[in-house]
Amino acid sequence: MTLDDALAALPIVAVLRGMPPGEAEGVGGALADAGIPIMEVPLNSPDPFASIRIQADRFGGRAIVGAGTVLHAEDVARVADAGGTLVVSPNLDEEVVRATKRCGLISVPGVFTPSEAFRALDAGADALKLFPGDAMSPKVVRALRAVLPSGTKLVVTGGVDADNLADWMAGGADGVGIGSALYKPGKSLDAVAADARRFAEAARSAMAPPLRAAAG
Repeated sequence: MTLDDALAALPIVAVLRGMPPGEAEGVGGALADAGIPIMEVPLNSPDPFASIRIQADRFGGRAIVGAGTVLHAEDVARVADAGGTLVVSPNLDEEVVRATKRCGLISVPGVFTPSEAFRALDAGADALKLFPGDAMSPKVVRALRAVLPSGTKLVVTGGVDADNLADWMAGGADGVGIGSALYKPGKSLDAVAADARRFAEAARSAMAPPLRAAAG
């Protein structure tokens, strides 16, 4: 599955910070059943490469699985060895981007300014993570969209919830990253599944074309 295909199917990246390997299969199943096609295990989680391996083996045919909070280029190969195909960072480190592309993985570095966005694209990024979304607005996304190359994929992470997801999409975001509102340590699997369905429904509503008024 390509990143474009995943975002077109349902524009949600599940950020599974703090998830232990023992929860990886259950949480991944809840997300996949809801149709969420991208699973990101931050590297500051317990034994993250084990979780990536579990989810990649179990759900790799239905979802893109990879790592978040990738801060060092040497960790990229470990993501690939675990079966991950996605490398997401909260910051822009061109060497991480280049290492990701050398491994044939999907590169999504974090950016906040136009200068960082263009540097990331020049380094080979496949998409841009706009972070932190809490400090942005849909108007900022729209302004960035106006100057970035056509087709640039933008994923807003931070401050996105089911109530404002549609606003971000209308502003020009191609996807959103959902963290603690979707998963956090100690949250029951039933609650994760319910929230996954709730976010999926909100995303599908945001993707739906507006209804045309009937001709009178």
